[in-house]
Amino acid sequence: MRRVALVVNPTAGRGLGARIAPVVRERLAAAGLTVDVFATSCAEDVGRISAEVVASGADAVALIGGDGTIHLGAQVLAKSGMPFGVIPAGTGNDFARGIGVPLKDPAAAADLIVAGKTRTVDLAVAKDEYITTVVAGGFDSLVNRRANAMRWPKGNSRYTVATLAELRTFKPLEYVVTVDGEVIETKAMLVAVGTGPTYGGGLQICAGADIDDGLLDVTIIQPVSRLTLLQMFPKLSKGTHVGHPMLRTFRGRSVRLESPGITAYGDGEVLGPLPVDITIAPGALTVFA
Repeated sequence: MRRVALVVNPTAGRGLGARIAPVVRERLAAAGLTVDVFATSCAEDVGRISAEVVASGADAVALIGGDGTIHLGAQVLAKSGMPFGVIPAGTGNDFARGIGVPLKDPAAAADLIVAGKTRTVDLAVAKDEYITTVVAGGFDSLVNRRANAMRWPKGNSRYTVATLAELRTFKPLEYVVTVDGEVIETKAMLVAVGTGPTYGGGLQICAGADIDDGLLDVTIIQPVSRLTLLQMFPKLSKGTHVGHPMLRTFRGRSVRLESPGITAYGDGEVLGPLPVDITIAPGALTVFA
């Protein structure tokens, strides 16, 4: 590997992307790599620049940004075979967390690219988009919508505030969930479908999910009181919610999720209204990890 394209989302993490870019560039250059830096000015730039990088003959690409930036880059880089480095600079950073990238040390994250060790990971596919983490539909997607619209507070605490706000009026939803042809009709607080274990800045909603096992992990939280749901969120952070009597989990290669009036989110981005069909693309993305 000789030439790396460094794609920077300067607005990620309220300016964190711009602040850490020089550190990453210097680390890569010090290792003898030629570094071409591309700064994005809008979300659409990520995909366009990624496509230009793939066509340019670069040996690898590194993205500085959060899960939204990674999501956009993955649409182009999936199945390209180009090694993909992640420098986390967003609010949640769940994809980086899932592949073991240091979250608060950009130089150490850059060192993974320098080391050159790669692995392939699975991606979910929903509404013709690749998803790197989790598809959410239910209470969690409503929290996601509210958190995305908030300007305060910063970081993961934004999800906590959004959770408390949504909890005041939320009622269980009617779902039809189909996993590899098995139909589950149930009321639930939420249904999440992921390739990896976490979303929302480290909540282990699909605890135990392997990002390269060729399967989707499905978590259903059945109706519980508002207090019980609130008490479950700290447990989600630690993974100690596993075994809760109102939690159901499944694994499969295809999932259909139906619930009237609910919007699906993937990687924290709007996918569109349910129903949504989710499939797995095994080994679709090559990453430094």
